[in-house]
Amino acid sequence: MGTLPAVDEHPLSDPILDRPGEACGVFGIRGTDIEAARLTSFGLFALQHRGQESAGIAASDEENIRVYKDLGLVAQVFDEGVLAGLPGSLAIGHNRYSTTGSTSWENSQPVFRHIGHNGIALAHNGNLTNTSELASTFGPLAATTDSELMTEAIASEMNRSGAALDEALAAVLPSFKGAFTLAVMDSTTLVGVRDPHGFRPMCLGRLEGSWIVASETAALDIIGAEFVRELARGEMVVIDQNGPRSLFPFEDAEARLCLFEFVYFARPDSKLLGETIHTTRQRMGRHLAAQMDIDADITVPVPESGIPAAQGFAAVSGIPYVDGLVKNRYVGRTFINPAQSMRERGVRMKLNAMPGVIGGKRVVLVDDSIVRGSTTHQLVSMLREAGATEVHLAISSPPYRWPCFYGMDTGDRSTLLAAGRSVDEIAQTLGVDSLTYLSLDSVVEATGGDRDAFCTACLSGDYPTDVPLTDGKFLLEVAP
Repeated sequence: MGTLPAVDEHPLSDPILDRPGEACGVFGIRGTDIEAARLTSFGLFALQHRGQESAGIAASDEENIRVYKDLGLVAQVFDEGVLAGLPGSLAIGHNRYSTTGSTSWENSQPVFRHIGHNGIALAHNGNLTNTSELASTFGPLAATTDSELMTEAIASEMNRSGAALDEALAAVLPSFKGAFTLAVMDSTTLVGVRDPHGFRPMCLGRLEGSWIVASETAALDIIGAEFVRELARGEMVVIDQNGPRSLFPFEDAEARLCLFEFVYFARPDSKLLGETIHTTRQRMGRHLAAQMDIDADITVPVPESGIPAAQGFAAVSGIPYVDGLVKNRYVGRTFINPAQSMRERGVRMKLNAMPGVIGGKRVVLVDDSIVRGSTTHQLVSMLREAGATEVHLAISSPPYRWPCFYGMDTGDRSTLLAAGRSVDEIAQTLGVDSLTYLSLDSVVEATGGDRDAFCTACLSGDYPTDVPLTDGKFLLEVAP
């Protein structure tokens, strides 16, 4: 059995279960005679999976913008007393997962800037790739995020020219490079923005006379809003008392929606490209079964990320689907300890194998991806201990070999199990009888989209924009 790579110091979205961290979730609503902050808190509940480090809401009563944010989950940050202190019919909200800057209150969002008697607030999902350039113009700042730099750039333009929010955004947005969706507001206007490549999803919704922008459609469902459409690449939707209007301040760019939204990030009940993510993931499992020629007794998903693919796999392969791993839903991020010894114990706190189901069986273990491999290694050991006679690992995405610069935090290449290793070497390291990854073409086919319309950088090494090639993320020193 091979040696696993050293664990990096960058946190993952779920460090215990070895999941990649996504940037953030954003939500914004403007209406009349509504409790915008309360509706925004509901939207943030639906987007909690996109960030668990901090939560925040900025709300306006058309005269004053009030901001409340803190470290923790939405339910920990907001209660009745806090929401009562955020009156008004206009609000934006944010769940943060840090991909730039440390985990601290100063780096939580929304970011706020005073502008005369008014002000602006900004919530950001994604990562810029030209932060050094922006920092040289607008820094140094108290916080360390690209979101702060964006807010500073917008505020500086408004102060310099006296421009309204939408005019200032149209002027400065073309200077932002990389991945970003934004919910921005002043005291009367809400603006939703999607970068010209469309790296991250954003949708437009309607609730009676109110208009909403959100990272995913699931945030619309939770408040009973109607899905109107996805924002187009490079679109800026301005929502004021007259309703929404669209501007396109960017030069045209190639479509590059993050393929990992379909593999892991988005909620299974959200829709992308006109179809629920759950259906797309089931289709990935079907393709995986067609690609994988294996004799086995049971199909077991890694809950909950591997469930849809395992369902599709079982349907095509004829290998019965069973729940052989039980997840403890009450072990949250507050349990997580960064020490590796505690991380390993944490896997058993979150997942447990059932010998009565697993014992004496040849198992196909289905999951969506492998990042560092430490968790997968432990799950395989748990299945062996539970009596599995064979363990065949089926992954519904290609090998994850390259670092992301667009909103995913996975450390440098030396922490990625697949970087510099063949599939056979990975299988030996994990201690499985066989390992099958779904091909990139099959993942794309499952989405119903065109391969050229996706960013596949973490899977292919093909970066759609200029990235800092000297960055330490590209270092590859794989343990033997």
